[in-house]
Amino acid sequence: QVQVVESGGGLVQPGGSLRLSCVASGFIFRHYGMNWYRQAPGKERELVASISASGQTTTYADSVKGRFTISRDNAKNTVYLQMNTLSPDDTAVYVCNAPRQNSWGQGTQVTVSS
Repeated sequence: QVQVVESGGGLVQPGGSLRLSCVASGFIFRHYGMNWYRQAPGKERELVASISASGQTTTYADSVKGRFTISRDNAKNTVYLQMNTLSPDDTAVYVCNAPRQNSWGQGTQVTVSS
């Protein structure tokens, strides 16, 4: 059974940092790219970052470029999203996605507020 499970969300002050994790199971993780999405209330789901199977290729939404870093540890079946210089506009539910398996996590809430 394919599954992705996120963790690491929480409440952080503007300018702060968080690292999200997503543990995958049920497929050969190192063979596939992974995505992080986010969805804020009243807004469309946004593709935040993508990473290739090897980790050598990454892409980012313009809104997070230079502040967020996606990475992966294939030995741990885990993809990460390091988020720095957070602003209230980053408040959203962050969702991990395994696109080839069409698998979505439940999401983890990130709230940026003073």
